[in-house]
Order: sequence, then C-alpha cells, then structure tokens
Amino acid sequence: MPNLRKDDPANPYHVAQASRIYFLPNLMTAGNLLCGFMSVVSCIHARLAELPGGPGEYLGMSAPDHYRLAVYLILGAAAFDALDGRLARMGGRESLFGAEFDSLADVVSFGVAPALMMFFFILSPTQGIVWFRKIGWCVGFIYLLCAAMRLARFNVLTNPLLHQSGKDSNKDFVGLPVPAAAATVAAMVLFLLQLADQDKALKAWALVLPFLMLLVALLMMSTFRYPSGKQIDLQTKTRTRPFVGGLAIILMIVMFKEVAFLLVCLGYIFFGVARHLRRARPALRVPAADDPRAP
Repeated sequence: MPNLRKDDPANPYHVAQASRIYFLPNLMTAGNLLCGFMSVVSCIHARLAELPGGPGEYLGMSAPDHYRLAVYLILGAAAFDALDGRLARMGGRESLFGAEFDSLADVVSFGVAPALMMFFFILSPTQGIVWFRKIGWCVGFIYLLCAAMRLARFNVLTNPLLHQSGKDSNKDFVGLPVPAAAATVAAMVLFLLQLADQDKALKAWALVLPFLMLLVALLMMSTFRYPSGKQIDLQTKTRTRPFVGGLAIILMIVMFKEVAFLLVCLGYIFFGVARHLRRARPALRVPAADDPRAP
C-alpha cells in the first residue's frame, strides 16, 4: 500500500473517506440486521408458544412454524450479507464504515440469532436430556463468543493498513465463515423439525449436536482454509465438472430440501477440515533442517 498522508482523501483512514455511507451496500446491510433481529423475535415467539398450559400457538403460529420462520430469516440475512459486499466491490464503494457496520449486523444475524435458536430448540432448557439442559446456555455462549471473535479477526486481517499479498486477500477464508456456521445451525433446526414425531431419532441427535456445535464454534476460530465465493460473478468461467456438480447440489436441495441442505452445510465444514489435514501431511514428512537425516 503506497504511503498516503493522513489528510489525503485517498487514504482509507481519512475521516471523510472512512466514515462515508454508501446507500445501496449499507441498505443491504440494514436488511441483514433486520432479518437477524426478526429471527431473534421469532425464537422468542416460539418459546412463548411452548409455554405449558397454553394453547400451543402464539400469534396464530405453532412453535415449529416460528422456528421455521427464524431459519428462513437467517437465510435471508445471508442473502443480504452476500449482496452488500458485492454491490460495494462492483461500484468501488467500499469504506471502513461499511465493513464495521457489516460485522455488527453479522454478530446479530449469524451470532445472537443462531445461538438463541440453538439454546431454545436444540439445547432446550426445559426439554431433552437433563445433563444438556444445564450446559445448553454454555454451548450457545461459546458459539456466540467464537462468532464475534471470528468477525473481529476478519476485520483485522482485511484492514487496509495491513500489507496483504494478492494470493491471500480474496481466495480463501481463514476459519469457518460465520454465515456458514449459522447456516449449519439453521439446517440442523430444519432437519430436526422433520423428526418431531420420531422421539428416538430426536434423542439420538440430542447426544451428538452439542459436540457438533462446539466443533463448529472452534472451526470459526481455526486457521483452516475455506473456499470463498467472492470471485464468482457473471464473468466467471468454469469447467464442466464444477458446473455439473453445482447443478447437482441445487437439484438435491430442491428435491430433498432439509436433508440435502444439512448435508451441503456439513460437507462444506468437513471439506475444510479434510483439505487442511491433506495439506499438513506432506509438511510433516519433510525432515527438519537440524535433523541429521536431512539431506
């Protein structure tokens, strides 16, 4: 980055440049924040509908319906989150204000909303296994903490004052992206809603989910590399296999919905883990410089 004076308007830390609010990108970020807030409200409505002795509904909707609405709102927030960055990059309207505003909105939409949903539905304080009732709040907080720290680290790594190579700036995410983690929680909720009538299946998943949620939280703070879709636009070219694979994934989600959505989210998560282990394996085989067996 060239040396710029503090009073130079081209400097990203010039007051006027850093605090500039561009309408369309920040409108998308506001939509992201609105969806996250309404998702939190829907989770609260779901708990009100579950109150013992009540009619089983709140505002004319059952608890599962409120949870489904909360999930769709999180997915809507993810759509807005994808649009704000693209609009800013396409129009050359990136600013430090926009980056900070985006992260604050993400904390609500992909941190607070999934954590609350996880606490109310997956790790219920009044239902499910007794031992998990006592630690449900802790698992939810760990997820929220890792999501907030992941967003803070992202802001630091993408700060314009840090010298980054072009190789690392846009290709991969460092750590599991927060929207992907939130999508995984949302996919699990949709999947479990389909098992509402199968008590044994629900109990079996209840044993696995807290540990899977902790894994998702830790992967957000890891240094595992995950592919980014920021480079994909109308001008992007691809080969036949990725194109057919992408169409197959879309068709799977359309046909099998909840199950396919969950499999895609889990596939993305474990793809990053497998790729990291595969890349780390050759490095372990290289002998150290002070090793007498080294050539």
